[in-house]
Order: sequence, then C-alpha cells, then structure tokens
Amino acid sequence: MPDLAPIRYYDPETDAVVEEQVYGGSMVRALYGTLPGRLLSSLVAAPPVSRLYGWLQDRPGSAKKVAPFIDRFGIKMDDFLPQPGQPPEQPYATFNEFFTRRVTDAARPFVEGERFPAPCDARYFAYTALDDSVRVPVKGSLFEASALVRSERWNPVFENGPAFIARLCPVDYHRFHYPDDGKVLANWRIPGALHSVNPWALAFRGDIFMVNERQVTILDTERFGKLAWVEVGATCVGRILQTHEGPTFCRGEEKGMFLFGGSTVIVLGERGRWQVDSGIVERTNDGIETYLRMGQALGAAG
Repeated sequence: MPDLAPIRYYDPETDAVVEEQVYGGSMVRALYGTLPGRLLSSLVAAPPVSRLYGWLQDRPGSAKKVAPFIDRFGIKMDDFLPQPGQPPEQPYATFNEFFTRRVTDAARPFVEGERFPAPCDARYFAYTALDDSVRVPVKGSLFEASALVRSERWNPVFENGPAFIARLCPVDYHRFHYPDDGKVLANWRIPGALHSVNPWALAFRGDIFMVNERQVTILDTERFGKLAWVEVGATCVGRILQTHEGPTFCRGEEKGMFLFGGSTVIVLGERGRWQVDSGIVERTNDGIETYLRMGQALGAAG
C-alpha cells in the first residue's frame, strides 16, 4: 500500500515546510487508496465526467460556493481582480469565474533578464537533466519524457535537458503565462483520461502523466532556447483553454488557463540553455515540492 502521508511543500516566502490542505482529499483517498475506488477511478477519469462537473461550475447557483472556499483556504483576494460588471457583494457570477479570476499586475511581477520566471502559481519539482529513467519523487511513479511529448521530431531536442513539473491546486491562480519573448513552432493535443494529479493519486498510478489528456506546444524563446510546454488535464478540469492568439508572444503574456480543477504544467528544455535553481532541485531529490508564485525565479539561462 503506497504511503498517504500528509503532502508537504516548501514556501520560500515563509522559509518553512507547509502541509497542504487537499481540496477533495477524502475523494482522492477513496478513489486511489481502496480497491473499489481504483475500480471506479477509470470511470471517474473519463472526460465526460469532468466536462459535466466543469459545466456545473458555470451554473449561477455555483456562486454560493465562492465565499466559503475563500474562507476555508485563506485566499488573499487583494491579489485578484473581480469579474467585470459584477456587484461588490458578488464579485463572481459563477464558481468557474472565480476559479479563473485574473491576477493584478502588481501582485505577480516577473523577474527580468536571464532569470527564468515561474509561469504559474504552483508547487514545483525540477530536474537538471531529464531522461526516461528519472523518477518523479512520489512512490510508484515513473516520469517518461519521450512518452509525455510523443513526437519523434521533437523528443531528441529535449533529451537530457532541464525540466520542471508545476502542480496547480484548486486554491491557486489558474492562468499560465509565457516565461520569455518568442514564437510558437508547433502544437498538438494528445487525447486521454482525466485522472487526479494529486500526489496521493500518483502514488497509486505511476502512469498518470502518460495517460492523461495533454496539450503540447513547442516554444522558441529568446533567452532559454526551445521549450516543450505540456499542459496536463486532470479530474474535474472542464477544459484547458488557450487564450493567446498568434505565432509570437512576450514575457509574462497569458498563454491560457485551466477551467475548474487542479492540474499540471510540465516544461522540458534544451540541454545547456538554462539551469534550474539548485535549491529547488535539492528539495525535489528529497521529495519536497517548492511553492512559487508566478513570476518568481525558478532558474536562469546558461
């Protein structure tokens, strides 16, 4: 039986290891921690189930969940903008409008120059050189870079290059942004299931990143070379929505967002073009994620 110990991550702002409050934790335990649950998990992970749940979060009645959710998780709402046109007493018309709320410019400044900014609010694992033998530091999980991207053309470009896994939780800001100026070289969708990406689920199913729905974009950036940017769908994620249009982009510009549910952004880089912060790598080796807010440095060019 895999270990379902509390999930802990390091928060640089408080210089402390924090225990995560898992939204829907009892459901994740039931689905992936029991035999009946594991039999049921494939049904729950079917895309129509998550699409239906996402649709429910767009109904007006879902707005009543917003205030209790903010209170339970202590979300700092001064960092976020209300939905345009909504009255002060109800700043979001639905739970999905709250879930995809926009952040203020002042709340998430991007580091500049050769420093590699975190593209989203998330808990990060990072690797100096990723190949198919690297294990995600959750018992039972095997992270296969080539199977993640699934491209004979592009897989060799990212062999033995740096990489990071950014895990977003339901409490996080759910839009993701470009880390540098550049252009889009290619993009494609890989259909799949929508299993939870919570570490407890990963402990029971080591292939989740490989079987879940993914959207892959190959970016060519000015400072960090080519990046394989992979958005991974998850249980109750209604959709992965690409909001950016056009072949070019700027540092800090929004790329897209996840509708309701927690999910993951995985980025693979070219060998020698940038390095991940050594402290994040050390904590990754110890099985501890590092919580970064969008725009904070997670590495540097060179």
